[in-house]
Amino acid sequence: MMEDSLRKHILALSVFQWVLSFLLMGAIFTLLFLYLMFTSLWLIPVTYFTWLFFDWDTPERGGRRTQWVRRWTVWSCFREYFPIKLVKTSSLSPDKNYVLGCHPHGILSAAAFCNFATEANDFSNLYPGVCPWLAVLAGIFRLPVFRDYLMSAGIVPVSKDSIRFLLSQSGSGNAVFIVVGGAAESLQSSPGEHIVMLSRRKGFVRLALQNGADLVPVYSFGENDIFEQVRLNPDSWGWKLQLLFQKHVGFAPCLFHGRGVFNVDSWGLNPIPRTLTTVVGRPICVPYSPVPSEEDVSYYHNLYMQGLKQLFDEHKVSCGLSENDTLCII
Repeated sequence: MMEDSLRKHILALSVFQWVLSFLLMGAIFTLLFLYLMFTSLWLIPVTYFTWLFFDWDTPERGGRRTQWVRRWTVWSCFREYFPIKLVKTSSLSPDKNYVLGCHPHGILSAAAFCNFATEANDFSNLYPGVCPWLAVLAGIFRLPVFRDYLMSAGIVPVSKDSIRFLLSQSGSGNAVFIVVGGAAESLQSSPGEHIVMLSRRKGFVRLALQNGADLVPVYSFGENDIFEQVRLNPDSWGWKLQLLFQKHVGFAPCLFHGRGVFNVDSWGLNPIPRTLTTVVGRPICVPYSPVPSEEDVSYYHNLYMQGLKQLFDEHKVSCGLSENDTLCII
């Protein structure tokens, strides 16, 4: 009994450090370096910021992924906490490049991080010769130290320059995972709901066409169930602030809670441990079209949406949903 309790605490801490890293690491190091600038240790931040000036474009040139970081034991504990599963439905050829859309966003995209920014579920063995890149909000790569931490896991900015570099200047076998719904979709995240914001999001399809990369839909069942979100009244100032951040900053400051790290009956920042199953769909063959027409973009965007719906319907029952559950694309 004691060993089981200790193990549960270790698993909970492995997830809690991840939550704190994403929420606070960038801000803490920014404030720390600013503080050190006015102390006798001013040479530390000056040296770092000088190096940062010359290293500014590295995140958009593939970063500096490190297999040692991706294989940390803490990520295996992270996976077991929920647990998180990765399901392969089709092979991905190392001779091609891919743009994979991840759905839904959820609050912190835990499944996408575990499966594609770590080797906790043996992605490299499951898809030999294919290199995964998780693309996230570009602005966080401006935060000191945090940017280096992200790059070490194979995380890159979700910018046109960054994705084009991986798809056109890094050879073949690159799989770029994009959480398509972004900040707007995170505001729709609630347990039991299956809503993805996709109907007007065609930029990733255009990039796939411009670089001749196949499209692949990915759905993580349970992603919306691990946090409870406080829904604000559309007339409240808090809701307007969320929309303002979403429009001008690129993320929405959600009000959410999970459970406590050690006291499971209390509110806290730790996710609720519910099974997350990420299903990687079949590739949709996309031709190389440097200047795609709007008709071509719409055509392959429709194919992608059909593929995502089919993926959801084929696996929803085996992933714990009922036959009556449907995917809502808005």
